[in-house]
Amino acid sequence: MTPIDTNARRTRELSQAPFLQLSGISKRYGGVTALNTVNFACQRGAVHAVLGENGAGKSTLIKIISGVVRPDDGAILLDGQAVSFATPADAMKNGIVGIFQELSLIPDLSVEANICLTSPPGRLGFVNFAAQRRFAKNLLDRVGCGDIHPGELVRNLSLSRKQMVEIAKALGRRARLVILDEATSALTGEDVKKVYSLIERLRNEGVAILYISHRMHEIAHLADECSVFRNGQNVATFANGEHTDGEIVRMMIGRDFKHVFPEKPARTKAPRPALEIEHLSWADRIKDVSLSVDAGEIVGLGGLDGQGQRELFLALFGVLRGVTGTVRVNGASVTISSPRKAKSKAVGIALVPEDRKTEGLILPMTVRDNMSLASIGRYVRRLMIDRASENAEIGRQVERMAIKAANPDVVVGTLSGGNQQKVLIGKWLMTGARILLLNDPTRGIDVGTKQEIYALMRKLADEGTAILFYSTDYDELIGCCDRVAIFYDGAVRRELDGDDIVEHNIVAASLALDAAAHSDEGRAAQ
Repeated sequence: MTPIDTNARRTRELSQAPFLQLSGISKRYGGVTALNTVNFACQRGAVHAVLGENGAGKSTLIKIISGVVRPDDGAILLDGQAVSFATPADAMKNGIVGIFQELSLIPDLSVEANICLTSPPGRLGFVNFAAQRRFAKNLLDRVGCGDIHPGELVRNLSLSRKQMVEIAKALGRRARLVILDEATSALTGEDVKKVYSLIERLRNEGVAILYISHRMHEIAHLADECSVFRNGQNVATFANGEHTDGEIVRMMIGRDFKHVFPEKPARTKAPRPALEIEHLSWADRIKDVSLSVDAGEIVGLGGLDGQGQRELFLALFGVLRGVTGTVRVNGASVTISSPRKAKSKAVGIALVPEDRKTEGLILPMTVRDNMSLASIGRYVRRLMIDRASENAEIGRQVERMAIKAANPDVVVGTLSGGNQQKVLIGKWLMTGARILLLNDPTRGIDVGTKQEIYALMRKLADEGTAILFYSTDYDELIGCCDRVAIFYDGAVRRELDGDDIVEHNIVAASLALDAAAHSDEGRAAQ
């Protein structure tokens, strides 16, 4: 991925009068203060990054700006004029458009129908389908996705492509201020480049951009200004480049921070395979994959996005039909025909999917209901649910995962992204699984919560759990994994172990470069 060259980026003169200004904004939910007397401003033609841990107040801030919720106190000004947004439609009328992690697309409608959903072209209640297709095609071309057919059903697109459609949809609303909330967290490397280019064009057109991301390298390359939020307050606003990453993280968490992965234990001399995969294939997406994971071991899946890693997880969890090859669990051959079979006591596989909001959790339900959803059968006694045992286990998982929620009856959709991810992991740990499939589990969560998940992974491995871990972050593969299998075109291109797990080797194998020619060079480069 080649980000925008910050050295070549022109110096921008920010106007003294902000386009958006918040003055004394506060928001409370019951006894919890989400925002406390916040002052904030952003200008046209600039990217203003909003940083902070999950739960720091960023989500509430952008919900207020986009009209999703109303503040309890304070004022909002646009171009110096006081405004009040009762609904998101009010904010859109004023040129404020949000692009959020939670997709607003309807899977069973076409791309063009989704893009034009709120205002389809036509007259007298009749849609002009030709005009709708042209409008959608122009927007897709603008975001660099002319390869997406406007007539394609959204459900047939990958998560990355859906996110790009979401961005195209937002750009059809004549935006003066665009809010990008973790807009690149679900994207492939190629789509990230397209979003970077789009942001540069919007900035040059004088659009104000609020950019929320946990990826510090993105902030460094894109932002003009930064604001750091902590505990519902704007603790600092500064020009990009004034502070180091370490200083910014210290502002975010209020204490010194060192990015350290848990120590890897010495490898045992007599491994005990918990999961063995031999010659696994499916369609043209998985090609003769052979791989093993020992009890107590974390094996990473590397490679570029879309090389078969996700399909391997789905095959092992019984989602795909027509899978060939052999799967053994603790030495016994198993046929995994469904997710029910995968999570059964005899197999004991759990899958934490890549998209927690649509594939992992039911957001309108409570923490309690979500956590017991996959394991409720374990608590049935004579056709009745043993609530005491269920609640006791939920309490243990909430404490173990350090889930920040007032109580288990809180709706899970109101939690921060990091806490939602903890609920999702806790849900599958409640099944008693001994083989854990983690599909990019730290995507879109803050640095503090990432540390907690890294520590949890190692603790689970130390307790004997076998973990298969896919990550788009090379540092995670290097820091967390005992071995790394690099995928290319549906097959394991190379397996890295010990001192060979370095970024150069991961990148070389991901690009299908010759392993022998690059191995020594890779170790030297580190």
